[in-house]
Amino acid sequence: MGHLAVLLAALVLDRVVGDPDWLWRRLSHPVVIFGQAIGFVERRFNHADDSALTRQRNGRMAIAVLLVLSALVGLALTEVFAQFGLFGWALETIVVAVFLAQKSLGDHVRAVVLGLREGGLVGGRAAVAMIVGRDPEALDEAGVSRAAIESLSENFSDGIVAPVLWYAVFGLPGLLAYKMLNTADSMIGHLNDRYRDFGRAAALLDDLANWPAARLSALLIACGAGLVKGTAAMRHAGEQALMDSGLHRSPNAGWPEAAMAGALGLSLAGPRRYGGEMVMEASVNARGRRQAGAIDIEDALRVFHRACDCLVAAAVALLIIL
Repeated sequence: MGHLAVLLAALVLDRVVGDPDWLWRRLSHPVVIFGQAIGFVERRFNHADDSALTRQRNGRMAIAVLLVLSALVGLALTEVFAQFGLFGWALETIVVAVFLAQKSLGDHVRAVVLGLREGGLVGGRAAVAMIVGRDPEALDEAGVSRAAIESLSENFSDGIVAPVLWYAVFGLPGLLAYKMLNTADSMIGHLNDRYRDFGRAAALLDDLANWPAARLSALLIACGAGLVKGTAAMRHAGEQALMDSGLHRSPNAGWPEAAMAGALGLSLAGPRRYGGEMVMEASVNARGRRQAGAIDIEDALRVFHRACDCLVAAAVALLIIL
Protein backbone atom coordinates (compact mmCIF):
# COMPACT_ATOMS: atom_id res chain seq x y z
CA MET A 1 0.00 0.00 0.00
CA GLY A 2 2.85 2.39 0.77
CA HIS A 3 4.29 1.67 -2.66
CA LEU A 4 1.04 2.59 -4.41
CA ALA A 5 0.59 5.63 -2.17
CA VAL A 6 3.96 6.93 -3.33
CA LEU A 7 2.94 6.36 -6.95
CA LEU A 8 -0.36 8.16 -6.48
CA ALA A 9 1.32 11.11 -4.78
CA ALA A 10 3.97 11.25 -7.51
CA LEU A 11 1.31 11.33 -10.23
CA VAL A 12 -0.41 14.24 -8.52
CA LEU A 13 2.88 16.06 -7.91
CA ASP A 14 3.99 15.66 -11.51
CA ARG A 15 0.60 16.82 -12.79
CA VAL A 16 0.81 20.01 -10.73
CA VAL A 17 4.53 20.85 -10.70
CA GLY A 18 6.05 19.03 -13.66
CA ASP A 19 9.69 19.80 -14.47
CA PRO A 20 10.39 23.32 -13.19
CA ASP A 21 12.93 25.09 -15.41
CA TRP A 22 14.48 26.96 -12.49
CA LEU A 23 15.49 23.66 -10.91
CA TRP A 24 16.93 21.91 -13.96
CA ARG A 25 18.86 25.01 -14.97
CA ARG A 26 20.81 24.55 -11.73
CA LEU A 27 20.93 20.76 -11.55
CA SER A 28 21.44 18.01 -14.11
CA HIS A 29 18.22 16.08 -14.72
CA PRO A 30 18.72 12.36 -14.04
CA VAL A 31 17.90 11.58 -17.66
CA VAL A 32 20.73 13.89 -18.71
CA ILE A 33 23.07 11.90 -16.45
CA PHE A 34 21.76 8.67 -17.99
CA GLY A 35 22.49 10.14 -21.41
CA GLN A 36 26.04 11.01 -20.40
CA ALA A 37 26.62 7.44 -19.22
CA ILE A 38 25.20 6.03 -22.45
CA GLY A 39 27.32 8.40 -24.52
CA PHE A 40 30.44 7.36 -22.63
CA VAL A 41 29.98 3.62 -23.19
CA GLU A 42 29.00 4.20 -26.82
CA ARG A 43 32.16 6.18 -27.54
CA ARG A 44 34.27 3.64 -25.66
CA PHE A 45 32.90 0.41 -27.14
CA ASN A 46 31.28 1.26 -30.50
CA HIS A 47 34.12 1.41 -33.03
CA ALA A 48 33.52 1.76 -36.75
CA ASP A 49 36.36 -0.62 -37.59
CA ASP A 50 34.95 -3.46 -35.45
CA SER A 51 32.92 -6.22 -37.08
CA ALA A 52 29.13 -6.22 -36.87
CA LEU A 53 29.20 -9.17 -34.47
CA THR A 54 31.68 -7.41 -32.19
CA ARG A 55 29.59 -4.26 -32.13
CA GLN A 56 26.45 -6.25 -31.35
CA ARG A 57 28.24 -8.06 -28.52
CA ASN A 58 29.58 -4.80 -27.12
CA GLY A 59 26.13 -3.27 -27.34
CA ARG A 60 24.56 -6.15 -25.43
CA MET A 61 27.20 -5.95 -22.71
CA ALA A 62 26.94 -2.18 -22.47
CA ILE A 63 23.16 -2.06 -22.06
CA ALA A 64 23.27 -4.95 -19.58
CA VAL A 65 25.80 -3.11 -17.39
CA LEU A 66 23.87 0.15 -17.62
CA LEU A 67 20.60 -1.53 -16.64
CA VAL A 68 22.17 -3.36 -13.71
CA LEU A 69 23.84 -0.19 -12.44
CA SER A 70 20.65 1.86 -12.71
CA ALA A 71 18.65 -0.85 -10.91
CA LEU A 72 21.28 -0.97 -8.16
CA VAL A 73 21.05 2.80 -7.74
CA GLY A 74 17.28 2.43 -7.44
CA LEU A 75 17.70 -0.31 -4.84
CA ALA A 76 20.15 1.82 -2.86
CA LEU A 77 17.78 4.80 -2.90
CA THR A 78 14.95 2.56 -1.73
CA GLU A 79 17.01 1.36 1.22
CA VAL A 80 18.09 4.89 2.14
CA PHE A 81 14.56 6.32 1.92
CA ALA A 82 13.24 3.49 4.10
CA GLN A 83 15.40 4.78 6.98
CA PHE A 84 13.67 8.16 7.12
CA GLY A 85 10.01 7.29 7.59
CA LEU A 86 7.59 9.90 6.28
CA PHE A 87 10.43 12.11 5.06
CA GLY A 88 11.83 9.20 3.05
CA TRP A 89 8.35 8.57 1.63
CA ALA A 90 8.27 12.20 0.48
CA LEU A 91 11.73 11.93 -1.07
CA GLU A 92 10.76 8.81 -3.00
CA THR A 93 7.62 10.58 -4.22
CA ILE A 94 9.76 13.40 -5.60
CA VAL A 95 12.14 10.97 -7.32
CA VAL A 96 9.27 9.12 -8.98
CA ALA A 97 7.63 12.39 -10.08
CA VAL A 98 10.89 13.50 -11.71
CA PHE A 99 10.64 10.55 -14.11
CA LEU A 100 7.03 11.24 -15.14
CA ALA A 101 6.01 13.67 -17.86
CA GLN A 102 2.34 14.59 -17.55
CA LYS A 103 2.72 18.35 -17.17
CA SER A 104 5.86 18.75 -19.27
CA LEU A 105 4.41 16.78 -22.18
CA GLY A 106 1.15 18.69 -22.05
CA ASP A 107 3.01 22.02 -21.85
CA HIS A 108 5.22 21.20 -24.86
CA VAL A 109 2.25 20.20 -26.98
CA ARG A 110 0.22 23.22 -25.88
CA ALA A 111 3.14 25.38 -26.99
CA VAL A 112 2.40 24.21 -30.54
CA VAL A 113 -1.15 25.53 -30.20
CA LEU A 114 0.19 28.88 -29.01
CA GLY A 115 2.81 28.89 -31.75
CA LEU A 116 0.20 28.37 -34.47
CA ARG A 117 -2.17 30.98 -33.05
CA GLU A 118 0.38 33.65 -32.25
CA GLY A 119 3.07 33.01 -34.86
CA GLY A 120 1.19 31.28 -37.64
CA LEU A 121 2.88 28.46 -39.51
CA VAL A 122 6.37 29.71 -38.62
CA GLY A 123 5.51 29.69 -34.92
CA GLY A 124 3.92 26.27 -35.15
CA ARG A 125 6.92 24.81 -36.92
CA ALA A 126 9.30 26.24 -34.33
CA ALA A 127 7.25 24.80 -31.46
CA VAL A 128 6.74 21.36 -32.98
CA ALA A 129 10.46 21.09 -33.80
CA MET A 130 11.04 20.89 -30.03
CA ILE A 131 9.13 17.61 -29.73
CA VAL A 132 9.49 15.74 -33.05
CA GLY A 133 12.43 14.72 -35.21
CA ARG A 134 10.87 15.25 -38.64
CA ASP A 135 11.77 18.21 -40.86
CA PRO A 136 9.58 21.10 -39.66
CA GLU A 137 10.04 23.10 -42.88
CA ALA A 138 8.27 20.32 -44.80
CA LEU A 139 5.13 20.65 -42.65
CA ASP A 140 2.07 22.72 -43.39
CA GLU A 141 -0.37 23.64 -40.60
CA ALA A 142 -2.12 20.28 -40.82
CA GLY A 143 1.25 18.50 -40.74
CA VAL A 144 2.36 20.49 -37.71
CA SER A 145 -0.90 19.68 -35.92
CA ARG A 146 -0.77 15.97 -36.73
CA ALA A 147 2.88 15.79 -35.65
CA ALA A 148 2.03 17.35 -32.29
CA ILE A 149 -0.88 14.93 -31.74
CA GLU A 150 1.24 11.92 -32.74
CA SER A 151 4.00 12.99 -30.33
CA LEU A 152 1.47 13.49 -27.54
CA SER A 153 0.02 10.02 -28.09
CA GLU A 154 3.31 8.15 -28.32
CA ASN A 155 4.94 9.94 -25.39
CA PHE A 156 1.89 9.31 -23.22
CA SER A 157 2.91 5.66 -23.38
CA ASP A 158 6.67 5.77 -22.84
CA GLY A 159 6.81 9.02 -20.86
CA ILE A 160 3.99 8.33 -18.40
CA VAL A 161 2.32 4.93 -18.54
CA ALA A 162 5.46 2.80 -18.87
CA PRO A 163 7.33 4.48 -15.97
CA VAL A 164 4.21 4.11 -13.83
CA LEU A 165 3.96 0.40 -14.65
CA TRP A 166 7.62 -0.37 -14.05
CA TYR A 167 7.59 1.50 -10.75
CA ALA A 168 4.33 -0.16 -9.69
CA VAL A 169 5.80 -3.62 -10.30
CA PHE A 170 9.47 -3.24 -9.35
CA GLY A 171 9.77 0.04 -7.43
CA LEU A 172 12.66 2.42 -7.96
CA PRO A 173 14.95 -0.27 -9.44
CA GLY A 174 12.38 -0.94 -12.16
CA LEU A 175 11.72 2.74 -12.78
CA LEU A 176 15.39 3.72 -13.11
CA ALA A 177 16.23 0.71 -15.25
CA TYR A 178 13.33 1.50 -17.56
CA LYS A 179 14.33 5.15 -17.93
CA MET A 180 17.92 4.13 -18.64
CA LEU A 181 16.70 1.71 -21.31
CA ASN A 182 14.31 4.20 -22.87
CA THR A 183 17.02 6.88 -22.96
CA ALA A 184 19.42 4.41 -24.56
CA ASP A 185 16.87 3.55 -27.23
CA SER A 186 16.37 7.23 -28.06
CA MET A 187 20.14 7.74 -28.36
CA ILE A 188 21.50 4.57 -29.93
CA GLY A 189 18.49 2.56 -31.06
CA HIS A 190 18.63 3.84 -34.64
CA LEU A 191 18.92 1.96 -37.92
CA ASN A 192 21.87 3.91 -39.28
CA ASP A 193 25.45 2.82 -39.91
CA ARG A 194 26.70 4.01 -36.54
CA TYR A 195 24.07 2.49 -34.27
CA ARG A 196 22.46 -0.38 -36.19
CA ASP A 197 24.60 -3.06 -34.55
CA PHE A 198 25.66 -1.49 -31.26
CA GLY A 199 22.16 -0.25 -30.40
CA ARG A 200 20.29 -3.34 -31.54
CA ALA A 201 19.96 -4.86 -28.07
CA ALA A 202 18.78 -1.58 -26.54
CA ALA A 203 16.14 -1.14 -29.24
CA LEU A 204 14.81 -4.69 -28.88
CA LEU A 205 14.69 -4.50 -25.09
CA ASP A 206 12.93 -1.14 -25.24
CA ASP A 207 10.28 -2.62 -27.53
CA LEU A 208 9.79 -5.41 -25.02
CA ALA A 209 9.68 -3.07 -22.02
CA ASN A 210 7.07 -0.85 -23.68
CA TRP A 211 4.84 -3.68 -24.87
CA PRO A 212 2.36 -3.70 -21.95
CA ALA A 213 2.33 0.08 -21.51
CA ALA A 214 1.48 0.71 -25.17
CA ARG A 215 -1.63 -1.45 -24.98
CA LEU A 216 -2.69 0.03 -21.65
CA SER A 217 -2.13 3.51 -23.10
CA ALA A 218 -4.59 2.79 -25.89
CA LEU A 219 -7.16 1.69 -23.32
CA LEU A 220 -6.59 4.83 -21.24
CA ILE A 221 -6.89 7.06 -24.32
CA ALA A 222 -10.16 5.34 -25.17
CA CYS A 223 -11.37 5.99 -21.61
CA GLY A 224 -10.26 9.62 -21.89
CA ALA A 225 -12.08 9.96 -25.22
CA GLY A 226 -15.23 8.61 -23.61
CA LEU A 227 -15.06 11.23 -20.86
CA VAL A 228 -14.42 14.08 -23.30
CA LYS A 229 -16.35 13.14 -26.43
CA GLY A 230 -18.75 10.36 -25.45
CA THR A 231 -19.14 6.64 -25.93
CA ALA A 232 -18.91 6.75 -29.73
CA ALA A 233 -15.43 8.31 -29.56
CA MET A 234 -14.41 5.74 -26.96
CA ARG A 235 -15.56 2.92 -29.21
CA HIS A 236 -13.81 4.38 -32.26
CA ALA A 237 -10.59 4.79 -30.28
CA GLY A 238 -10.64 1.16 -29.22
CA GLU A 239 -11.54 -0.10 -32.68
CA GLN A 240 -8.76 1.83 -34.40
CA ALA A 241 -6.21 0.67 -31.84
CA LEU A 242 -7.15 -2.94 -32.53
CA MET A 243 -7.31 -2.56 -36.32
CA ASP A 244 -4.47 -0.15 -37.15
CA SER A 245 -1.83 -0.44 -34.43
CA GLY A 246 0.08 -2.97 -36.51
CA LEU A 247 0.45 -0.51 -39.39
CA HIS A 248 2.98 1.58 -37.47
CA ARG A 249 6.70 0.92 -37.94
CA SER A 250 6.97 0.54 -34.15
CA PRO A 251 5.39 -2.51 -32.48
CA ASN A 252 4.19 -0.25 -29.67
CA ALA A 253 3.72 3.36 -30.78
CA GLY A 254 0.87 2.42 -33.11
CA TRP A 255 -1.42 1.54 -30.19
CA PRO A 256 -1.77 4.97 -28.52
CA GLU A 257 -1.47 6.75 -31.88
CA ALA A 258 -4.25 4.72 -33.50
CA ALA A 259 -6.42 5.13 -30.40
CA MET A 260 -6.01 8.92 -30.53
CA ALA A 261 -6.69 8.93 -34.27
CA GLY A 262 -9.95 7.08 -33.70
CA ALA A 263 -10.92 9.32 -30.80
CA LEU A 264 -10.47 12.49 -32.86
CA GLY A 265 -11.56 11.18 -36.24
CA LEU A 266 -8.17 12.05 -37.71
CA SER A 267 -5.83 10.15 -39.99
CA LEU A 268 -2.37 10.13 -38.43
CA ALA A 269 1.10 8.84 -39.38
CA GLY A 270 1.61 8.30 -43.10
CA PRO A 271 4.60 9.57 -45.14
CA ARG A 272 6.92 12.01 -43.35
CA ARG A 273 10.30 13.59 -43.98
CA TYR A 274 13.36 13.10 -41.74
CA GLY A 275 16.74 14.63 -42.49
CA GLY A 276 15.71 15.47 -46.02
CA GLU A 277 14.56 11.90 -46.76
CA MET A 278 10.95 10.81 -47.15
CA VAL A 279 9.96 7.86 -44.96
CA MET A 280 6.96 5.99 -46.33
CA GLU A 281 4.60 4.70 -43.70
CA ALA A 282 0.97 3.62 -43.68
CA SER A 283 -1.65 5.92 -42.22
CA VAL A 284 -3.64 4.91 -39.15
CA ASN A 285 -7.38 5.55 -39.40
CA ALA A 286 -6.87 6.23 -43.10
CA ARG A 287 -10.55 7.14 -43.53
CA GLY A 288 -10.21 10.01 -41.05
CA ARG A 289 -9.49 13.67 -41.77
CA ARG A 290 -5.98 14.63 -42.88
CA GLN A 291 -6.70 18.31 -42.32
CA ALA A 292 -6.03 19.32 -38.74
CA GLY A 293 -5.37 22.50 -36.81
CA ALA A 294 -4.85 23.99 -33.38
CA ILE A 295 -8.37 23.06 -32.32
CA ASP A 296 -7.60 19.38 -32.94
CA ILE A 297 -4.45 19.63 -30.80
CA GLU A 298 -6.59 21.09 -28.03
CA ASP A 299 -9.04 18.21 -28.38
CA ALA A 300 -6.14 15.77 -28.16
CA LEU A 301 -4.88 17.51 -25.03
CA ARG A 302 -8.30 17.20 -23.40
CA VAL A 303 -8.35 13.47 -24.17
CA PHE A 304 -4.77 13.18 -22.90
CA HIS A 305 -5.56 14.89 -19.59
CA ARG A 306 -8.61 12.71 -19.03
CA ALA A 307 -6.51 9.64 -19.86
CA CYS A 308 -4.06 10.76 -17.17
CA ASP A 309 -7.04 11.10 -14.80
CA CYS A 310 -8.02 7.53 -15.63
CA LEU A 311 -4.49 6.40 -14.76
CA VAL A 312 -4.74 8.15 -11.40
CA ALA A 313 -8.15 6.57 -10.82
CA ALA A 314 -6.66 3.14 -11.53
CA ALA A 315 -3.92 3.81 -8.96
CA VAL A 316 -6.56 4.84 -6.41
CA ALA A 317 -8.60 1.70 -7.12
CA LEU A 318 -5.56 -0.53 -6.64
CA LEU A 319 -4.70 1.29 -3.41
CA ILE A 320 -8.21 0.66 -2.08
CA ILE A 321 -8.34 -2.97 -3.22
CA LEU A 322 -4.90 -3.89 -1.92
